[in-house]
Amino acid sequence: MKYPVLFLSLLLSSCSKVETQPVAQWQHVANVSYAAAISSNAQFAVVSSITDGVAFWDLQQNALLYQWRHKDADDNLVFNLALSDDNSHVLTADQDTFALWRTADGANVGFWQTDQFTIRDIAVSNQGAHLLLGKSDNTVQHITLSSGRRLDFLGHTERINSVAMSPNGRYALTGSNDYNAYLWDTQTAQILYSFTHPSRVTKVALDPQGRFAFTADSQQLAQIWNIQTGERVSQLQMTARQQIFSAVRFSDDGKYLLTGAPTRNLVLWDVASGKELQRWRVAPRVGSRPASAVVHAVAFLDATRIISESSSGLAEVWKITHDH
Repeated sequence: MKYPVLFLSLLLSSCSKVETQPVAQWQHVANVSYAAAISSNAQFAVVSSITDGVAFWDLQQNALLYQWRHKDADDNLVFNLALSDDNSHVLTADQDTFALWRTADGANVGFWQTDQFTIRDIAVSNQGAHLLLGKSDNTVQHITLSSGRRLDFLGHTERINSVAMSPNGRYALTGSNDYNAYLWDTQTAQILYSFTHPSRVTKVALDPQGRFAFTADSQQLAQIWNIQTGERVSQLQMTARQQIFSAVRFSDDGKYLLTGAPTRNLVLWDVASGKELQRWRVAPRVGSRPASAVVHAVAFLDATRIISESSSGLAEVWKITHDH
C-alpha cells in the first residue's frame, strides 16, 4: 500500500495516555481498505477497498449511499480519494485513470486516462471545478474542467508524494522527494512560498480557511506555517525518532491539528505551540501480525469528538478529553 509497515515500533509519548476504546465503531468495508477521505464537516466518508469498490457513506446515518468503480474488473485498485470542501464532488484515482463523481446523485461527471506516468496523490476543489494530480514524473497537473485548461507545475525535481488545494482551486501545496514543499498559484504556476525540509516531504495539507499549511518529512520534522506571511507558526513536538503522517486536518477555529499515521496513531496537537494534547490508537486490521492499521482520514465531529477511517475498514468515533 502507500505506507510500508516499517513504523510500528514508535515510542509513545510518556506524558499521554493512549485511548484505544472508541465511542462508536462501524464496519465500512469487509476486509481492508486502500484509502479513505472524510468531508470537512464530518458528514460523509468515501472508502476504497478491493472487493467493495469505492463506497460513499453518510456518517450521520451510517448509511451507504453509492458504490462506484473505475473498471468492470472484479478488483478495485483505487488508491487515492479526495472529497471537495463543499461535499459536492469526489475525485478517485488508480495508477493511470481518474474519475469525478457528484455526491448529490452519485452520477459520474468525467473519466480520464493519464499519460504513461502514474498518479501519486490528488485533490479536488469546490463544485469539482478544478482537479490536482501529483504524478510520478515530478510534475503536478492542475485541470480546470470548464475550459479544459491544463497547467503543468514543473517546480519539483523529484517524485511527488502529497498534494493539497485551496477550496476555490486557486492555490496548491505540493511535497516531493526533493526535500521541498511549495505553495503556488495555479493560475500562473508562480511559487509563493518554499518550505524546505532535511529529508523528503511525505505529507502536506492546507487549512481550508486559508490560515495554515502543514508540511512533514520522512524523518522527524513536521511544521505548521502561516500562509499569509510564510512564517513558521510551530513545529510538532514529536517524541518518536521517526514519524510518518497519513492523514491531517485543521480544526475550524484554527487552534488544533489532528493527525493520523500508518502506526494506528491519532494525535491532537496545539497549533500555536506544536504540543501533543491527546493520543488514540485505532483498531488493528483483523489478523494482522503485528497488529497494524493505517489511519487514512481524520475529522472533527464537534468540540468533543473526532472520527477516523482506517485500513481496518472501520470508522471510529473518539472522545476528546483534553481540557480545551
